[in-house]
Amino acid sequence: MALNLTHQIGTLAGTPIQMDTGVVSGDSTGTVNASAVWKPVSTDLRCAIQKPDLKDTMSPPVSPCRSPVLSSMRADLSVACRAFATESPTAAAVTEFSEEVGGEMYKQGGLQEKGKGVPVFVMMPLDSVTMSNTVNRKKAMDASLRALKSAGVEGVMMDVWWGLVERDQPGHYNWGGYSDLLEMAKRHGLKVQAVMSFHQCGGNVGDSVSIPLPKWVVEEVDKDQDLVYTDQWGMRNYEYISLGCDTIPVLKGRTPVQCYSDFMRAFKDKFKDLLGDTIVEIQVGMGPAGELRYPSYPEQNGTWKFPGIGAFQCYDKYMLSSLKAAAESAGKPEWGSTGPTDAGHYNNWPEDTQFFRKENGGWCSPYGEFFLSWYSQMLLDHGERILSSAKAIFDATGVKISVKVAGIHWHYGSRSHAPELTAGYYNTRFRDGYLPIAQMLARHGAIFNFTCIEMRDHEQPQDALCAPEKLVKQVASATQKAHVPLAGENALPRYDEYAHEQILRAASLDVDKQMCAFTYLRMNPHLFQPDNWRQFVAFVKKMNEGKDVHRCWEQVEREAEHFVHVTQPLVQEAAVALMH
Repeated sequence: MALNLTHQIGTLAGTPIQMDTGVVSGDSTGTVNASAVWKPVSTDLRCAIQKPDLKDTMSPPVSPCRSPVLSSMRADLSVACRAFATESPTAAAVTEFSEEVGGEMYKQGGLQEKGKGVPVFVMMPLDSVTMSNTVNRKKAMDASLRALKSAGVEGVMMDVWWGLVERDQPGHYNWGGYSDLLEMAKRHGLKVQAVMSFHQCGGNVGDSVSIPLPKWVVEEVDKDQDLVYTDQWGMRNYEYISLGCDTIPVLKGRTPVQCYSDFMRAFKDKFKDLLGDTIVEIQVGMGPAGELRYPSYPEQNGTWKFPGIGAFQCYDKYMLSSLKAAAESAGKPEWGSTGPTDAGHYNNWPEDTQFFRKENGGWCSPYGEFFLSWYSQMLLDHGERILSSAKAIFDATGVKISVKVAGIHWHYGSRSHAPELTAGYYNTRFRDGYLPIAQMLARHGAIFNFTCIEMRDHEQPQDALCAPEKLVKQVASATQKAHVPLAGENALPRYDEYAHEQILRAASLDVDKQMCAFTYLRMNPHLFQPDNWRQFVAFVKKMNEGKDVHRCWEQVEREAEHFVHVTQPLVQEAAVALMH
C-alpha cells in the first residue's frame, strides 16, 4: 500500500510514526481532534520558575500553550493511494488560490498595507542537503513541498550551509543538493528565502544535526584559537568566526568578510537565472544561529540555561585589541585591558551581579556606558560590512536582503536588560537598542527579521520578567521609525490555534501596516499531524487574507477544510514512489 502524508513526512525527518490501527490503548482514534486533547489556556495563567543555582537552571521553557505531541492521533490524511499523471483541476484551483494573495506585496517590498495579507514561508529541515551534497530524502521532500503549496504557502526558507558548499577547499563550491532543491521549489511554484549560513549548525535551540564550519576554516582556528569568540574564563565558542578579525586576512589569505562575499558572489553566479523569480530573498547570516548577535548564551554542553543572563564575548585577542584602541581614543586607557569583571556568570540573574543590578549597577556608570557602546557598535559595524558587500553583490537581481535579530525576551522587565546587553543589543530601560540596528538596515534597504512573534508575556516565567510581547512592540516601533520592513518568525515550534492567533495579532503593526512576511518554524512530522495540519492551513489562509478580514476563526477553518481535502491526492504520487 502507499504511504500516507504523515508517513512521508516521518520519512523526511527520519522519525517513525505509528500506523493508524483505529485503536490506541483501547480507545478509538476516529473522533480525536485538537479540541479533545488540548484545552484553551486561561488568560490569567502565570508561569513561574524558582531561581535556581547554576547547575539546575531550567532550559528554555515549553510554553504552556504549545501543542502536545499528538502521537495517538490518526496519522492518515489520505482517502486513496493513487498516482496522478496530470495535475487535477482541484489542485490547479489551489495553486491559483495560493498565488492570488500575499505574494505581490512581498515582491514589491516594504511594509504592507493592511488588507493585502502577509505571505507565509516555512523553514525547511536543517539537513535538507546531506553531507554528500545531495537532497536528503528527496521523494519525501518533494511530497512535503507539494503539500505546502496546496496550503497556500508562499514559499520556503532554506539554509545554504558554508560548511557544506565550501567544505573542503577555499574557493571550491559544491552546490549539488541546492541546485536540485531550488529546482524542486521552482517546479512547485514556491518562492525561496535563501539563508547564507556562515555559522556552525549544532549547539543552539532546535539544532537537530551537526554541520561544522568548513574544514579549512577549522584548520585555521586550530592554529589560532583567537579566531573564535571567547569569554572571560577563556572558553572558546566555535559557532562563528569572531567579528574582531573581520578585516584581517586570517583565513588562508582572505578576511572572513571576503570569504562571506566570495561565497555570496558564487551563489549569485550559480543561480542567477532563479534570482528575483524563485529566489526572492537572501538572508545574510551574521552570527550564531544566523543572527546578528554574539554567542552569549550557548546551550552546548550545558554552558547556559534559560533564563540566565549570558556572558560577554570579547576576550579573543582581536576584540581586546579593538577595545584597547577604543579606550585610548576615549582618553581612558585603563578601561581597555578587559571587559567587565563583575558581570557574573552565564546562569546568574541581573541582581546577582554588581554590573547588572538595578541600583548603582556598573551598566549605567561612565565605564559601563563606554564598554556597552563599544561592544554594541562592533556588532553594528560587523553588520554594516557584510550588508555593504551583500547589497553590492545582489544589486539589480530582484532579491531582497534581510538580517535576523534574536528575540531575547527574558529579564526584559529589568532595568539593565542584561541578556540583551551580553548579546550585543544595547537596550535598557532608558535606551532603545533596536533603533540603531533598524537604522543600519535602512541604510542598505534590508528587512529586519525578528523572532519570538508567537509568544505571549503570561506564558513565560514572570519572576524572570519575560516580556516577549512588549519586546516585539518595541522592535516594531523601531522599524517604523527607521522606515524598515519588518518580518517575523516563531522562536519555538507551535502548532496550536492560540499561538497562531498571537502571530496574527503581532503581524498587525498598527492601523494601516503589517509585517512584510512571516516564516514558520518548521517543516517536520508534527506539522503534518492531522489536526496540526488543519489548523496550519487555516492559519495560512487567515494570514493571506489580511487582518482587516473580520471573520471568526471557525469560519476560516471550515473553508480551509476544502484545501485540506485537496492536499490528500496531491501527495499520493510521491507516496507510491516512496514504496519503490
